[in-house]
Amino acid sequence: MTSMDEENLVRRVARGDRGAFDELYRRTSPWLVVRLRRRCADDELVAEVMQETYLAVWRAAAAFAGASVGGSAVGWVWTIAARRLVDALRRRAREAQLPLAVLSATAAPAAEDEVLDAVLGDAMGAALRRLSPDLRQVLQAMVLDGLTVRETAVLLGVPEGTVKTRARRARIALREALS
Repeated sequence: MTSMDEENLVRRVARGDRGAFDELYRRTSPWLVVRLRRRCADDELVAEVMQETYLAVWRAAAAFAGASVGGSAVGWVWTIAARRLVDALRRRAREAQLPLAVLSATAAPAAEDEVLDAVLGDAMGAALRRLSPDLRQVLQAMVLDGLTVRETAVLLGVPEGTVKTRARRARIALREALS
């Protein structure tokens, strides 16, 4: 089963194949937990989101497998996880009635930052590195993770208007740096 790609694994999961689910989990959970931990410093919350994500994968595999549009199974799993994280942060904020303060503020370079630099080249990588962390976080959430403005606002703990402003500022800064 190790020679099968993730899309085929999801198709087999959709048919109830527990072995395919186990293999999909083995392949995707290590990087998924790393990405979630970069966005949330609370290990318990990350574990909860991981559990909810794979439960959703098991239940919704048929929807992915039956979709006429191609798409990456790995991207699909990440989208589920990112949305589950936003939902969990919303729940926690409602329960505590406090601002969202569980996000990590680490400055270590993310794996996706390194990949972006390699894929996009020196000019784009340099332009991205010159952006402030606030602007980079918004771009990462909206562009890389595919979150909406509202989801990005919840994830980062800022108002939606702030997300829109930062996204606009980031686009302008990148355009100027690359022209």
